[in-house]
Amino acid sequence: GQLLENLTTNALKFARKDLPMRIEIKSRITNREESGLEQLLPEIPYCHISFRDNGIGFDAQHREKIFGVFQRLHSRDEYEGTGIGLAIVKKIVENHNGFITAEGEPMKGAVFHIYIPQ
Repeated sequence: GQLLENLTTNALKFARKDLPMRIEIKSRITNREESGLEQLLPEIPYCHISFRDNGIGFDAQHREKIFGVFQRLHSRDEYEGTGIGLAIVKKIVENHNGFITAEGEPMKGAVFHIYIPQ
């Protein structure tokens, strides 16, 4: 619950002002071979949850930085927050022996891919 709450709060916080907010959550069962991710263990099924929004996005060079504690891409004047929401998301995923990736493009939104062993 906390994982989805933090992702949703993050999406709402970084929504574009000129576009109605849209969040899309999908899930399916996958494996290492199908996903193409070397980090996943072979022969183990994973629940792949994708969380996509149409917010302000982020530059691809920051895809690892966004998961750091107190790491912010914007000043507090632009966007409120503590800078720990996505760090908590990553920790929750890791505590479940999972893996998370993020993709983003400025002004085109972000997508988070979460893989948790089934």
